[in-house]
Parts: sequence; C-alpha cells; structure tokens
Amino acid sequence: MRSVTLSALLLATLALTPPAFASDGPKPEFIAEKMAFKFARGVTNIATAVVELPKQSYLSVRDRGTVGYVIGPLKGIGMTAYRAFIGAAETVFFLVPQPGYYDPMIEPDYVWKGWEEPRGEPGQVAGEPAEKRGDSQ
Repeated sequence: MRSVTLSALLLATLALTPPAFASDGPKPEFIAEKMAFKFARGVTNIATAVVELPKQSYLSVRDRGTVGYVIGPLKGIGMTAYRAFIGAAETVFFLVPQPGYYDPMIEPDYVWKGWEEPRGEPGQVAGEPAEKRGDSQ
C-alpha cells in the first residue's frame, strides 16, 4: 500500500511539474542588451553629473523665482553628488537585473532630460496655487 501511495505521489509530481518550468525566459541577446544599456547609462551619468549644477539652478529660478538663486545651486550640488553616486552604482552593478529588470535607478535617467516646462494650466507658475493668481473657483 505504501508503494502505491508513493508511486501515485511521484506520478502526480511528474505530471504537474513540467508545465511550471515550461515558461520561456528572456533571450540572452535581450539580457546582454539591457546590461549594456545599464552600463552605458551609468558611465554617462558619472561623466555628466556636473551638469546638474546649472540644470538645478535654472529650474529653481524658473519655478520659484528669486529664491531659486539660493536654492538652485545647493540643490545642484546635491543632485550632482546623487547622480554621480547612482551612475557609479549602475556601472558597478550592471550585471544585476535590479531595479525592475535593468530599469534606471534615477528619474530622469539622463541629465539632459527634464528641462522642459512643467505641464499645467496656461499662465500658472509651477508650485503656485490657483488662489494666489486670483483664479480661485
């Protein structure tokens, strides 16, 4: 009786296991391409991290006005260090499929992205509530 039970259990295991392992994984060429992009993105972010200083200065003045002249350079220094650190991490760990299967660790993924005007109501300054402009409803 014991051998019949073990045989039935073995047959059930063999019958149900192959479908679980039948899923196709990503092709090696796709994985290598994602790794290469992650490595290149890391090296690029290390090399261009210093551009965060003028970028954050410009964005802070554009979005916050006069106070941006003080906040912008401070934010730029912090973002320069952050982008360089993230670039180094992506360069060192380009073989690891994290976060999210080789997705960028920082947004925007390159320093030259994110300079465009924020999308909002026409005439609205970013961060300015509608009541301040006199458009309260």
